[in-house]
Amino acid sequence: MLLKAGLQEIETLRRDIARCRICRDAPRKGEVDRLPHEPRPVAVISGTARILIAGQAPGLRVHESGLPFNDASGNRLRDWLNLDRETFYDADKFAIMPMGFCFPGYDAKGSDLPPRAECAPRWRESVMQVMPQIELVLAIGQYAQSWHLGVRRMKTMTETVQNWRSYRYTNHGISILPLPHPSWRNSAWLKKNPWFEENLLPVLRQDVERLTS
Repeated sequence: MLLKAGLQEIETLRRDIARCRICRDAPRKGEVDRLPHEPRPVAVISGTARILIAGQAPGLRVHESGLPFNDASGNRLRDWLNLDRETFYDADKFAIMPMGFCFPGYDAKGSDLPPRAECAPRWRESVMQVMPQIELVLAIGQYAQSWHLGVRRMKTMTETVQNWRSYRYTNHGISILPLPHPSWRNSAWLKKNPWFEENLLPVLRQDVERLTS
């Protein structure tokens, strides 16, 4: 159980993140890169969860609802984890911290832009420090894998996920399971890589059950 000071630290961090407007008011790449809409940081910090879901950035539906993974990608992710919505959104069991807390907008082709460059340098270390109880990080997509795996990440997302055993079965630090993004855009990837569902998902589901029981 957290000490009172730890709970206060978490609450302070939650409030600070909720008020953050750095991508609008002080964009890292200058005025031309200012977030064009009002920021709405979406993050779930937990003092008890043993699993951290580290995604990329909220999509438009998540931005509108304020609920992480409240979309088709979330449905697929919950299927991977073998969870219902109630358990998935239980902050006592899961922390959910994307690499970028706000919806970054769309590119010229209508795809989501990458996570904002301001978020991780400003908040990531602070968030991890107030959650020392985390035992497993689900690193979803290349941006989360780059931050949480660092130089251990392989050249491509596919190679990184294929190498999941070396990150999961570690003798030091937090265990990390790299996952592809559960977006419908990765449906073709899932068909081309059946080992993901055959080999990785059973271990993932066992870990989730063990760490949330």
